[in-house]
Amino acid sequence: MISLNRTTFLTQMGVSGACSTSSATGRRHPVSLKVVSMDSNGRAGDRSGSVVVENSTMNEIAKAPSPVVEVEPKSTASSWAQDAYVDDSAAATEEQIMTPWSVSVASGYNLLRDPRHNKGLAFTEKERDAHYLRGLLPPAVVAQNLQVKKMLHNIRQYQVPLQKYMAMMDLQERNEKLFYNLLINHVEELLPVVYTPTVGEACQKYGSIFRQPQGLYISLKEKGRILEVLRNWPEKNIQVIVVTDGERILGLGDLGCQGMGIPVGKLSLYTALGGVFPSACLPVTIDVGTNNEELLNDEFYIGLRQKRATGQEYAELIDEFMTAVKQCYGEKLLIQFEDFANHNAFDLLAKYGATHLVFNDDIQGTASVVLAGLIAALKFVGGSLADHRFLFLGAGEAGTGIAELIALEISKQTNAPLEETRKNIWLVDSKGLIVSSRKDTLQHFKKPWAHEHKPIRKLIDAVKEIKPTVLIGTSGVGRTFTKEVVETMASINEKPIILSLSNPTSQSECTAEEAYKWSQGRAIFASGSPFDPVNYKGKTFVPGQANNAYIFPGLGLGLIMSGTIRVHDDMLLAASEALASQVTQDDYNKGLIYPPFTNIRKISAHIAASVAAKAYELGLATRHPQPKDLVKYAESCMYSPSYQNYR
Repeated sequence: MISLNRTTFLTQMGVSGACSTSSATGRRHPVSLKVVSMDSNGRAGDRSGSVVVENSTMNEIAKAPSPVVEVEPKSTASSWAQDAYVDDSAAATEEQIMTPWSVSVASGYNLLRDPRHNKGLAFTEKERDAHYLRGLLPPAVVAQNLQVKKMLHNIRQYQVPLQKYMAMMDLQERNEKLFYNLLINHVEELLPVVYTPTVGEACQKYGSIFRQPQGLYISLKEKGRILEVLRNWPEKNIQVIVVTDGERILGLGDLGCQGMGIPVGKLSLYTALGGVFPSACLPVTIDVGTNNEELLNDEFYIGLRQKRATGQEYAELIDEFMTAVKQCYGEKLLIQFEDFANHNAFDLLAKYGATHLVFNDDIQGTASVVLAGLIAALKFVGGSLADHRFLFLGAGEAGTGIAELIALEISKQTNAPLEETRKNIWLVDSKGLIVSSRKDTLQHFKKPWAHEHKPIRKLIDAVKEIKPTVLIGTSGVGRTFTKEVVETMASINEKPIILSLSNPTSQSECTAEEAYKWSQGRAIFASGSPFDPVNYKGKTFVPGQANNAYIFPGLGLGLIMSGTIRVHDDMLLAASEALASQVTQDDYNKGLIYPPFTNIRKISAHIAASVAAKAYELGLATRHPQPKDLVKYAESCMYSPSYQNYR
């Protein structure tokens, strides 16, 4: 039996030099090395037992930055198309348990099953010869743009949004670059398919439509072993993690382990809209159980069948996770908390904000995108933010997060104390207007908004009493902006600003049509989920979408490219101002307070540049020297979904 160290192993495999090299032409030879497992002595062997790779070698391979190894092919190239497997029955004894490992070369059939390198019918004639694809593909060679056209045509044939979602996820698992090319070039049409509102239904039915894992599942079963679990993920250079515990998925409540659709969807947008490389993204679901009885009784449910863990058990699991990811991926790893329930979301952000690069999209991302819309809306209504009164329906993560960022921006503009700027911002929760007489019973994140006023139970009465110029819905309860509420807003204001932000569409506080119709076409309206244009009295109104996807991809790119180690509120304000600056006069002429998504990569580059500039200004950036043109630098850092040529 032959024992190989790292150098000998890679030499025998035909790899010249280190595990990541490129030819002078820039062409790549796609090769994957995959260790399936090792024997009880920490060594890996092939089917015949003729080769053993030392544990140190396998550890080095496991630490390689990517499963792709670019090589100079040997003259005996046919050996590249072979996989070596261990058969337990052939290589192991009762005393020595052996499990399989494989060395996979991304050629032939394997290449067509590798989503990162697969090009389908776009493989050229030369590539088909060089990579043993003859006979495995039909003879036609099809350009990527024609593949995009074909996939879009196929997706449009589906009438059910969930079927479109499944078709897109299937494409992502087969051909990564084609998936992102399609999504980037048709983002306005496909964003509602891969994310809200369709992703909500996908999460509800995730157990039924689950095919293969797209992220990492960490449950209570892995407590004490999370670092080990992280090392099972094939990619080692992770820059962004989106993590959820599934307790508050959109406005749909506790979906437990099936909330994985949210991190998967968010990270698809990090790549498509912000240009973060897909190999640098890791979706994570932390499964501590679910209190959703319907799921617990569903035979297709894929998570732990137990009630949610709380208290110390929950806190210890989260703390182990946060410690492990920092140890595994470093100080500059961005961790985005997603769809945690209120009672955990604020505490986690406060606890880890000082020790990790963390960001909560529900609290901070929503706030930043809404603030951008309000800044842009001033073009229609005039004045400054300090001249307006704000009333929220909903005082959870989104509502209080938006309110705080508005207060911070007003404080920045006027130099007034934050306590003063909060006084023009009022919140209504399930028990009515938040006032000082309720302070003793309020959750801590609501207390800053408990102003002196008599108690008011109903929203309509609060509108009549407070007389807001801006009405913002974050309640997660559909149709709560009634005809009377909207008409009252229109009677108070010439141009009432009405933001119906709850997702998915069924939970929206009112529809675009209702807002325009009940305000006689005078409302400045935006929503969380998309609505079609509305024709009212011969005029077409195009509703804006206050979608977090405007902010978090660009924010994430800015943090990554500057090597920022902490998120600061001023970065969120910078992101809001950058987004508002991208609204053009043509957009304003259509009644829009957000730019169209067709320009999202350009928008993200500007947001990234503004965030990075603020990070450098605050001394929180670690990548030096600072690029002279941050916008161009952001664009140069973005992932390209175009096919590469293989040698």
